[in-house]
Amino acid sequence: MNEMFDVVIIGAGPSGSVAASLLAKHNVSVLMLEKLEFPRFIIGESLLPQSMEFLEKADLLQSVVEHGFQFKNGAAFGCADQSSLIDFRLKFSEGWGTTYQVQRAPFDHLLAKKAATKGIDVRYNHEVMDIDLSQDISRLKVKDAEGNESEIECKFILDASGYGRVLPRLLDLERPSSFPVRNALFTHMKDQLCTKKFDRNKILITVHPEQHDIWYWLIPFSDGTSSVGVVVRPEVLDKYKGDNSEKLWTLLREAKELGALLDDAEEIHPVGQLSGYSCDVSNLCSDKYALLGNAGEFLDPVFSSGVTIALKSADLVVPPLLKQLNGEEVDWEKEYAKPLKIGVTCFKTFVESWYEGSLQKIIFNPPEGDNSIRDMVISILAGYAWDEKNPFVTQPKKYLEMVAAQCP
Repeated sequence: MNEMFDVVIIGAGPSGSVAASLLAKHNVSVLMLEKLEFPRFIIGESLLPQSMEFLEKADLLQSVVEHGFQFKNGAAFGCADQSSLIDFRLKFSEGWGTTYQVQRAPFDHLLAKKAATKGIDVRYNHEVMDIDLSQDISRLKVKDAEGNESEIECKFILDASGYGRVLPRLLDLERPSSFPVRNALFTHMKDQLCTKKFDRNKILITVHPEQHDIWYWLIPFSDGTSSVGVVVRPEVLDKYKGDNSEKLWTLLREAKELGALLDDAEEIHPVGQLSGYSCDVSNLCSDKYALLGNAGEFLDPVFSSGVTIALKSADLVVPPLLKQLNGEEVDWEKEYAKPLKIGVTCFKTFVESWYEGSLQKIIFNPPEGDNSIRDMVISILAGYAWDEKNPFVTQPKKYLEMVAAQCP
């Protein structure tokens, strides 16, 4: 007889662990299937303060705090001789104003292990090969590390597979993103030898001094290492010679301040590359499944919104899922997709404004006077993209254009 669960979660990343932990509070039987063995390397290491609310609600925050990850209170922006510091604690919205910068390998593993202590069945090295949603009970064909196949039944499927995007692939839900294709080169570096000091409590975002749609991230960790990366259009990247490492270092040195900062740093992970990472889907949910986080839509890493969207989606999906498991009718579009899209649309507009130039103008040359505008913008950068008291959430394009027009 096939194994039967109320919910199967595909992927043991942050959204999967948060959703599983929240469901466990209601005695829902949950199986979490992870294709890889944990811990495993992945980027997306800079959390936003809004994420803390969801970790706390799922009873996962204490483990994160006690681990000793790098404290984070804001972001530092730089471009040639321009600079700007953003302190998340000055945000407009209520809630957390600080968070952490985390190596995702231990962070994700920590959350998954904590979820397991709540009674969640977590299985690593288990890949979902196929699904059948045609009956009242859904069926998943799963293969383990030894190649053994089995069939698992469930009432509902949550896809928390991130870049794996299992259900979008199997159900033909994938759609092209509206964003232009961009590439990211990234690595981890040992930076204790850096001769120039920088604020480890902030992510450092640097804009290329001449090509303002090229930008770099530097995310410091508590152990004296950092995540370092650059985002660049593929046709521009193709002009640089050498392998990924040589291209990354050439680009770093073109941003002279950043290049000088990292001149003595040492790569401790092979330089990786992501291409065309932005994605979209035709449907986020149905009465059989829901897509969480990056499995549904990934925008761009510039504002570290990925984990926040993932955790928000996990928090949003639980109430309607509990209703459906209890035999009640659920309007999945109204109760899950539309609320999630409020913040996704806000983040998307901010990303578009960044590359178009208006948001960079606001950050480096903010309008003088009332600080309330500054605090509202900071709220979005801190992850509070669902706070509809903030006009930058409800009408982001209008307010970004209006503020940019007032900048000197």
